[in-house]
Amino acid sequence: MLAQGSDGLSKTAYERHQPEQTLLYQLVEAHYPALVDQLAQQGKSLPDHVHREFEAYLKCGRFEHGFLRVRCDKCHFERLVAFSCKKRGFCPSCGARRMAETAALLADEVFPDVPLRQWVISFPFPLRYLFAAHPHAMGKVLRIVYRAISTHLIHKAGFSIKDGATGAVTLIQRFGSALNLNIHFHILFLDGVYVYRDDRPPRFQRVKAPDKGELEELVQLISLRVGRCLERQGLLVQDTESAWLDLDPAEDTDAMPYLLGSSVSYRIAVGPQQGQKAFMIRTIRPLDRPDPGQERVAKANGFSLHAGVSCEGHQKNKRERLSRYIARPAVAVPRLSLSATGKVVYTLKTPYRDGTTQVAFEPVDFIARLAALVPKPRVNLTRYHGVLAPNHRWRGLVTLARRGKGIKSISNAEVRTPAERHAAMTWAQRLKRVFNIDIEVCGRCGGSVRIISSIEDQDVIDRILTHLRQKEQETPTRPLLLPRAWCHRPERHLEHCLFSPGRARGSRFQPNSNPPARKPVKTAWHELLRAPVQH
Repeated sequence: MLAQGSDGLSKTAYERHQPEQTLLYQLVEAHYPALVDQLAQQGKSLPDHVHREFEAYLKCGRFEHGFLRVRCDKCHFERLVAFSCKKRGFCPSCGARRMAETAALLADEVFPDVPLRQWVISFPFPLRYLFAAHPHAMGKVLRIVYRAISTHLIHKAGFSIKDGATGAVTLIQRFGSALNLNIHFHILFLDGVYVYRDDRPPRFQRVKAPDKGELEELVQLISLRVGRCLERQGLLVQDTESAWLDLDPAEDTDAMPYLLGSSVSYRIAVGPQQGQKAFMIRTIRPLDRPDPGQERVAKANGFSLHAGVSCEGHQKNKRERLSRYIARPAVAVPRLSLSATGKVVYTLKTPYRDGTTQVAFEPVDFIARLAALVPKPRVNLTRYHGVLAPNHRWRGLVTLARRGKGIKSISNAEVRTPAERHAAMTWAQRLKRVFNIDIEVCGRCGGSVRIISSIEDQDVIDRILTHLRQKEQETPTRPLLLPRAWCHRPERHLEHCLFSPGRARGSRFQPNSNPPARKPVKTAWHELLRAPVQH
């Protein structure tokens, strides 16, 4: 919603997110218990961390499970702000919050003003399953990938590993465009090398973009080293013709191994068609022309390495957009729909080359796909390497925040405290950064807004919500005072009920009494709300 501010410029007004009205929430609420029941009939169950993920998502953004009360100091208008689940699996709201926070951190404090290049590496199906079931193996493979690419960049710049160093940040993505389990690495590399000589500050030297031949050599080297590493760990068995995983058998009651395997291989996990390929919908002709994005792509032994996206040092906005892209959440709710037959249809962001544009699921199988996307606890999905790693001796000299071992601590009033340095972005800061919504300023009068209480006790929650529903029923309809959107969105009316004459400081009316009929007063926010109600 756009509102006209006092300065004459269009500003974006805040609207509460309503997860209960989204298709994703309705599907989870209706079919998650059905998935649990079907697995129980087979003698299987989901792990505790997956159950917690679904249960927390069903509470995310709901007033019934707690909220904050925020109030304008000037006009005393109040609003309720529901708590979020803060999970990492499939919640779109919390995923978007984490995306905005991560991108702001990388753009403002981590990446220096030098060119960057995105390197994307994907793996064969068996390794995708291995990384999901055994995350410790994923960490070892990531170190191999970083070492191979960083050594290539340093040697290409004409230096040895002792004289030069580069850096990168890896975002581990667990999902593919069809909501399949596809663990792959998005690595933002500094597109060059830092050189440190003669006690002078590190100097950055850029390198040329990799060509097709260099990428083919790199992907061959990475596949060879990864195979050797996993073989030494006893996780992989190789012979002259093929290779296969050698894993300990999972417990018979654990449903996750089968859900992970089905998601990796695009197969149906539960239901009468269990084990069959997922239903793909092709609405366009197959693409015969060569893909221009394949110029800097190399493939070998099921591995794929892409390095075709870069940004310059002065393109800070592009750097932040690229960081948001690699940190994006798994599920895009606008691409989710229901077919006439009741199937869940998910539209691909980019059509496959065979013409596939959508994938269809039975509702319970769709919930199984979501369960496979939930990461195990205490698995870090963001990794820092090289000069950008926390303990590197040059980190304080090259990062924008100037924090690290290379910088001595200075007792200065301008230096932030450790608590301030490590504090995450607030909810208000994220809204302002991403959507240009300043929630700390009242949209009605321009006054400052602050949190006045945190409501977590269930009895208090129920009393407040019951009071608001009663106020909604008792308050007569006022077409000139209600925004157009509120006539179809009761919770916006609940927020309006918080700002009643009985709740304003110094009012002569009691909270439970109806104010006498009077003509509306034209205030600064009255003109904003004059839109007539359309039935």
